[in-house]
Amino acid sequence: MSTEEKTLRQTIIDLCLWMNESGLNQGTSGNISARYQDVMLITPSAIPYAKMTPDMIATLNLKGKYGEWEGPLKPSTEWRFHLDIMKARPEVGAIVHTHATYCTVLAIARKSIPACHYMMAAFGGMDVRCSDYATYGTAELSAHALKALENRTACLLANHGMIATGANLEKAMWAAVELETIAKQYYHSLLIGGPVLLNEAQIADTLKGFSSYGIQDPDAAMKKGKPAVKKP
Repeated sequence: MSTEEKTLRQTIIDLCLWMNESGLNQGTSGNISARYQDVMLITPSAIPYAKMTPDMIATLNLKGKYGEWEGPLKPSTEWRFHLDIMKARPEVGAIVHTHATYCTVLAIARKSIPACHYMMAAFGGMDVRCSDYATYGTAELSAHALKALENRTACLLANHGMIATGANLEKAMWAAVELETIAKQYYHSLLIGGPVLLNEAQIADTLKGFSSYGIQDPDAAMKKGKPAVKKP
């Protein structure tokens, strides 16, 4: 195992621990995956994060026999939608799945999240859809997730939880946190009469500014001889 792969595996574990400590997830209900060359690394099934070690992370080949895995432990029961998303969306480098409270509350009510906040643009459109329901770990659930994710970077899973994707682990976790934050805000707005929604032009205007917004890489910027933060 290369140093790079071992570091990626450890980062998956660190983020699992963080999402439970932060309240974004509970127990072992969540799972995280990351793309590494031609394989997908994913958390094993039903193992407490505090007991997880890099060698326990399961590996599934993105180009080999479907569902074939390597490792001392079985991959997460949700490996199907992780694998199917990565195979269908080459721009996705990492996936975070949690049972975050407010996302799950809305998913239980089968409510998609509308354009109640300008940051909805971060997920690719005018809403974050709630998928149809299917039993966890099934091919049917994976198909529903892929449909809900069309032209989007996140979705809710009916009566289940949420999925957030990103180019890498850092961005996928950022998206998961942002999605739960908006879900909480939307939920509370419903209690006081409901949100005033933004229109397509307003969301499109937000999207224009996203080319210089979001998680930045100061080291990469400095290597190019540019300041890490642009001044207005």
